[in-house]
Parts: sequence; structure tokens; C-alpha cells
Amino acid sequence: MNYLAHLYLSPPGEDALLGSVLGDFVKGPLTNGDVTARYGPEAAWAIALHRKIDSYTDAHPVVTQSRRRVTRERRRFAGIMVDIFYDHFLARYWEEFHPAPLASFADDFYAMLSRRHAELPERMQRVAKSMIEFDWLGSYAYLESVDTALNRLSQRLRRGDALVGSAEELRQNYAEMESDFRRFLPDVVGFVRQNERAAPSR
Repeated sequence: MNYLAHLYLSPPGEDALLGSVLGDFVKGPLTNGDVTARYGPEAAWAIALHRKIDSYTDAHPVVTQSRRRVTRERRRFAGIMVDIFYDHFLARYWEEFHPAPLASFADDFYAMLSRRHAELPERMQRVAKSMIEFDWLGSYAYLESVDTALNRLSQRLRRGDALVGSAEELRQNYAEMESDFRRFLPDVVGFVRQNERAAPSR
């Protein structure tokens, strides 16, 4: 899952929202207490949930089907591509899934990132700056921004040239990818709700 989806699936609360995106930047075991001490128990739990969501997503047959829709030349990056494609559909149809407008939701999250900038890992500080400046969360609703995001990723990955122009894979399989997304989303929401029973008490 990509940033917007992890935020959508996050339990409520600022620390949990932060942890939901920190999952891409905090590596290693969470059992030694360092992460909890730095970010708090709710953020640490959300990081663990982020990892569970990613594992669940990677193994889900609908997501596997989406990845198989990607041409062989780009298949090695299909996981990255489908994550962003699903964020596109979540952003485009956001009002179906969340009571707050996407612009308000994103602005609140950006404000929190700015307030807590000093707490973020160095790599996330750089990402957060671009995320806020270019409104990554809101921009996912537009195919042109999906293309920009994938082209930007291509510059950071070894042999990432195959990602250049890869939004065309979404354009060519748009109805099928949207159908996959709509089949998958209720399943991952149910998975998160099951796991929320183990969340730290507020």
C-alpha cells in the first residue's frame, strides 16, 4: 500500500497517523523499545500495523491479479506501480470512503508533519517536504500526477528506467484495475479492523 492508503487505514489519533507513514522509514525490530520511546506506543503499534498491512496486501490474490496485468517489461516493478494505482482510485473516489474532504484530510496531515518535523527520520524529513510542497496525497487523483510519481521513483531505483511512462499501464487497464481496487479495499479494511482489537488503549 502507498501513503494515502496507509493513512486511510490508520487508527485515529495523531501518533497513529504518524506511525502509519513511518512504517516506510523505520526499519528493524520493534521489540527493543527504542521506537516506542521515541514516537510513543500508538505510533509504534501503527508502524507494526503498517508492516502487517503490507504483508497482507502482498499476499492477497486480487493484488496479485493487478500485478499480473502489468506488462512483462515492467513486471519487476509491478508492486510499486499497483500501490500507486490503488492510491489513485482511493483519491479519485475519496468521498465514497471517508467523511472528510480529501483536501482537508491532507492539509491536516501536512500540518502535523510540519509540527513534528524534528521527530522524523532524516529520509522522511526530505520526503515530507516534497509531499507537502507538491500535495502528493491530493494529486494522486490525477493520472498526470501518477505519471509524475512513477517517473520520480524511477530516478531513485536501480534499473528504474522501466518505470518511466509506466502510468500508461494504468490507462490501458483502467477499468480492470479499478475493479481490483474495489474488490480489495473492503478486505483490507476488514483485516485492519480485526487487528485494531490489539491496539494500545487510549
